[in-house]
Amino acid sequence: MTEAYPLGMPVSLRALAAALVSVLLAGSPALAAGNDTLWTLLRGGGQVVLLRHAATDMEQRDQVGAPLSDCARQRNLNEDGREDARLIGAVLRARAIPVGRVLSSGYCRCLETAQLAFGRAEAWTALQQALTDKPVQEARIGEIRAVAGERPTDGNLVLVTHQYPIRLLTGEKVAEGEMLILTPRGNGEFEIAGRIPPEGLSHP
Repeated sequence: MTEAYPLGMPVSLRALAAALVSVLLAGSPALAAGNDTLWTLLRGGGQVVLLRHAATDMEQRDQVGAPLSDCARQRNLNEDGREDARLIGAVLRARAIPVGRVLSSGYCRCLETAQLAFGRAEAWTALQQALTDKPVQEARIGEIRAVAGERPTDGNLVLVTHQYPIRLLTGEKVAEGEMLILTPRGNGEFEIAGRIPPEGLSHP
């Protein structure tokens, strides 16, 4: 994908989508998408990248009780999502962003996002959502918080997950394929440094 907009949209709608994102983020400089300060921060490493899986086929549904290895019984990436995942990896490489460990929810849409973007992924149960089991979900968020609060020593840590865990952890709602950048402060604490939606991705 050569343009920084979702595929399948008319040019005028792509431009409108980008404009709307800019307007929505303009009121919060700390959360501005794709600014030079944020890219510089990532280039220096030591950040945690919370990435919601890329765009999916909303006509599909996860079947309760289905094994995670059975992708046919889950909601999966659509072609736009696959293109966006590839673009994420291409832009980070072009901008010389060091990527260390890549941890992912075991759902196929998350693992595929990670594989297409970074060529690798380690499944981590804590990144899976537990929509109907509050104690399990809270325990998993605690695990993620502990990791997100510690500065990675090897590049930037990437965590590929779902909207619900990201919202519980940070209070922020993110779109499919959007990256939320966290700066670890130790002891399970972190600051939100910024966010990069798919529309905010561009080669330097």
